[in-house]
Amino acid sequence: MKRYLFLAACLLNFQYPAVFSQNLPPVFSADTLAEKDQRVRQYLSPVRIVWQSDRSGKGIIDAENLLRPGTGQADLVHKNFCTLKSTDDQYPGLVLDFGKEIQGGIQLVTDQPADHRPIKIRLRFGESVSEAMSEIDTVSGATNDHAMRDIITEVPWLGVAQIGNTGFRFVRIDLVDSGRELQLKEARAIFEYRDIAYLGSFKSSDNRLNQIFNTGAYTVHLNMQQFLWDGIKRDRLVWVGDMHPEIMTINSVFGKNEVVNKSLDQARDITPLPGWMNGISAYSMWWVLIHRDLYKYQGDLPYLRKQQKYLVELLDLLMSKTKDNKEALDGTRFLDWPSSENPKAIHAGLHAMMIMTLDAGAELCTILDEPAQAKKCRDASTNLKLYVPDANGSKQAAALLALSGIVAAQKANSEVLAVDGCARMSTFYGYYMLQARAKAGDYQGAMDCIRNYWGGMLDMGATTFWEDFDLDWTKNAAPITEIVPDGKDDIHGDFGAYCYKNLRHSLCHGWASGPTSWLSEHVLGVSVLEPGCKSIRVQPHLGDLTWVEGTFPTPFGVVKIRHEKTADGSIKSQIDAPKGVKVVR
Repeated sequence: MKRYLFLAACLLNFQYPAVFSQNLPPVFSADTLAEKDQRVRQYLSPVRIVWQSDRSGKGIIDAENLLRPGTGQADLVHKNFCTLKSTDDQYPGLVLDFGKEIQGGIQLVTDQPADHRPIKIRLRFGESVSEAMSEIDTVSGATNDHAMRDIITEVPWLGVAQIGNTGFRFVRIDLVDSGRELQLKEARAIFEYRDIAYLGSFKSSDNRLNQIFNTGAYTVHLNMQQFLWDGIKRDRLVWVGDMHPEIMTINSVFGKNEVVNKSLDQARDITPLPGWMNGISAYSMWWVLIHRDLYKYQGDLPYLRKQQKYLVELLDLLMSKTKDNKEALDGTRFLDWPSSENPKAIHAGLHAMMIMTLDAGAELCTILDEPAQAKKCRDASTNLKLYVPDANGSKQAAALLALSGIVAAQKANSEVLAVDGCARMSTFYGYYMLQARAKAGDYQGAMDCIRNYWGGMLDMGATTFWEDFDLDWTKNAAPITEIVPDGKDDIHGDFGAYCYKNLRHSLCHGWASGPTSWLSEHVLGVSVLEPGCKSIRVQPHLGDLTWVEGTFPTPFGVVKIRHEKTADGSIKSQIDAPKGVKVVR
């Protein structure tokens, strides 16, 4: 099967590891180990040296040797290594670039200086160069929250050390003790990921859109660790709301994957009712919406039945949180961070979400042979639709109002969503803004927004999409790949708000992957009509593109599609679907 880890393979030129044996060594019994890790490791050599403290040839010698392909094995040859020498007042350091954001740590292979004692070093991992160069202080916002990224440790004489577990692209290595010599043979990144096929793909006449699709897919792939995380640097948690765009990307690119069910079940199991998942009422609603969409794409009825008792009770809880045909949800009232200071927008968004959730609940209860509960959900939704709250200028709220059907999508688009281009967008709710614009028929406007907003991160050196972003940040900013020169803004260290101020800002956040599934659904044109993809509609919207081609994963196999715009503007399509998938055009 053709596999391509997109830019990771191209830029870093790594090979896939061999499949490991499923058998335990004979000294273990089957119940000895609690869990088998589904991830693999790949070791990556750096692609460049960004910075070094000394270029005189005294403190740092032959640094370029670190760019050689490594083996991870110390040896007695005593050549092709980098030497770092400290004095009483000089402590050499350098910054390595591994070419692309990854999740994992670093492997250091040492040689054999005369002094056999372990050598103390400082490691700083960074999603940007500025983060790798930073101090943990109250100025830049750099932290060791959630994952250790600033570490003082020791490495052995003539040996190997593997250190770190975080999200990064850059690593700074410094000697800590004076009068020491570090002979560093190798410094390789340890890339931890799930070795899964990219079944869904997108390629068009616009390479910028192609790169955005691939970057969104890769962003989510990195977050498919033991559980489905929101970010690989922070918060490394199962945030249920954040998971919805991620799972839509997984459905569109990877197909069925055990990390999804595992994470959804973990959120359910640690949240006994009447508690809200993650303490946020909207996140319990997202759990319902995720199950509706997951069943639509995967058609796994036995798994859905495992949710039945909790689902029915959760829907009862939600219906109890209404008053006078309005949502009256308690718990943390939250859509996303940029809308968090607009209580009218939060109310409008939660009201719309309540309608969307009850509609989804009615669908699921019908499938699960719960006709009475399905009727209760439909009746409650009908009553809530009698009231239409004001979005109060919020694109987040306007998008949800349009998607819930209580505000015409064309009205929401012309009055709020399309106003001022990409201003007042967010990487999380940007997905729902794109969905609402598609519902309004504004496919070209949505595509332009994808190019400008998500493409703006690429212009700043991103290889994964960020927790939040504002195009205004880029006006005088240096990219994340370089030391920030005087007179320029630090795109990572100078911006951000709420929980993502300055360098604490996550530059790999799965909730930002919305364009990937959006392009698959609306430009390649694939939407699911029957659960498990037994029936799909292929209805492309090419906008200003001349052609688009790609693949879409289903439980029956991969659908292959190509659309070309003819001279008269009509679309010529070629569709190859596996047996079991009915295609409606």
